[in-house]
Amino acid sequence: MRSGSGGKLRPRRVRRVGLIACAAAILAFPTFSALAAPAAYQSSPTRRVVAERDWGPWLGPFRDKLVPSLMHDFGERYLYQAANRLLPPPRHDERRVVFIGDSITDRWNLAESFPGRPYVNRGVGSQVTAQMLLRFHQDVIALRPAVVVILAGVNDVQGFLQEETPEQIESNWEAMADLADAHGIKVVFGSLLPVNDYTPNARDVVRERNPATLRALNAWLHGFCARRGYRYADYHAALVDRRGLLDARYTDDGVHPLLVGYTRMAPIAARAIAAALATPLRHGRKH
Repeated sequence: MRSGSGGKLRPRRVRRVGLIACAAAILAFPTFSALAAPAAYQSSPTRRVVAERDWGPWLGPFRDKLVPSLMHDFGERYLYQAANRLLPPPRHDERRVVFIGDSITDRWNLAESFPGRPYVNRGVGSQVTAQMLLRFHQDVIALRPAVVVILAGVNDVQGFLQEETPEQIESNWEAMADLADAHGIKVVFGSLLPVNDYTPNARDVVRERNPATLRALNAWLHGFCARRGYRYADYHAALVDRRGLLDARYTDDGVHPLLVGYTRMAPIAARAIAAALATPLRHGRKH
């Protein structure tokens, strides 16, 4: 579930070439269960291989092509390397904001939602929180923003790349926040969006992303933000319908917002960013 970022540089299109080039190698690429492991690992009673599941006619082949690339760079840090090199340091009076996340962030046209604002999109489709943590230094800290907006976790719940418990997701959120604190970057967390299964394109969405789990994670995240003094952008409350699912007006695939959905989200993000900028730093160092 990748898409263009809406900016001038679209590094994911570069990575498509790499994925296509490795397609032939996929035929000879063994499954995880077939990989030979060192004897020390084979003898460990705690080491196990998670059974592969059927991801369907589209996600399955996409995942098969993606996995070999992740074996080289799980965080996919190469995707924004060129864009980061071309981005000048913020001016002395500039309050840069970096949005980091998965495809929901990646598809957000920040220039359209926040015209004239120095907002930088660092979303990568299909990513989980562990990957964002790996690239947080390069794609957030090195860009010297005043604020980071983090929207992540829905792919973790789906288990697209790895199986994770809610506690592991929460730990990754906390680790990203700790890094931001240490570098004097103010933090905004976006709530996980609701999902739905109202269309054929969304047939498996609710089954794979339990709405109760999403709500429980949001409750933890809201409390975490309150304890730490971070700002919480509650997209979920703005997009949910009476059934507790993503309002059909805002999506056609049950996960990703349409333009009208992003239009609904933008003022929520703007208020949270403004409040974060007005809040004294908790601790850490300034750039």
